[in-house]
Order: sequence, then C-alpha cells, then structure tokens
Amino acid sequence: MQDSVRITYVYRNLPLQFDDKIRAINAFPLDMCEFDIILEFPDVFPDELLGIPPVREVEFNIELIPGAEPISKAPYRMAPVELKELKDQLQELLERGFIRPSVSPWGAPVLFVKKKDGSMRLCIDYR
Repeated sequence: MQDSVRITYVYRNLPLQFDDKIRAINAFPLDMCEFDIILEFPDVFPDELLGIPPVREVEFNIELIPGAEPISKAPYRMAPVELKELKDQLQELLERGFIRPSVSPWGAPVLFVKKKDGSMRLCIDYR
C-alpha cells in the first residue's frame, strides 16, 4: 500500500450505525486498485466483470404495503445523440449479461451525465 492517497472529495457527517448507536462520520472514496489485498485476489476482484451472478436456488419477494401501486415515471426527453448512446449502452449491457429484458410495471427514467473524458455515464433516477 502507498504511504499517501489522493482524495478528491470528502463526504461529511454521514450517519453510521454501530452497536445500536448512530454516529456522524466523514468518509472519502478510494480507488480500490490502491489496495494490495485486492490485487492479490484477481479471481475475487477481476478487472472486468463477466456478467451478473448465476441464478441461485433462493426465493425472494418484496411484500408491498396493501393498496400500493407500482411506481413508473415517464422517460426524460433525450436528444437524438443521447438516444443513440442509450441504445448502444443497453445493447452492450445485454450482450455482457449485466441486464436482461423485463416487462415489470415498475420503472425509473434514465439520463446521461457527461464525464470528464467526454463519454456519457448512464444514470437512473430512482427518486
């Protein structure tokens, strides 16, 4: 591990619950490649993910409050270049196995945020 790390942002007064007490802490994001322990286990922490984990023999359901209706917001308007980027990114995510088609009545709009290098980051608005 290096003697120092570069910090670009600090999250202040984050609530952390520990031993039934809530404390306010300051935290900062770290690049995981900075940690030697992660580099020692490439089978656990691969550089590229191969897809979503396999389906497991676990049954899971979410019990809704009686009378609750699915939340589905209208999509945000996008410029033609954004629509093309959305199509390209969704196709790549499908091909890599990170997502699969769905007909769920639940839905959230997506938008793009431009990264420093000019590429587009796909974001989902779950508010």
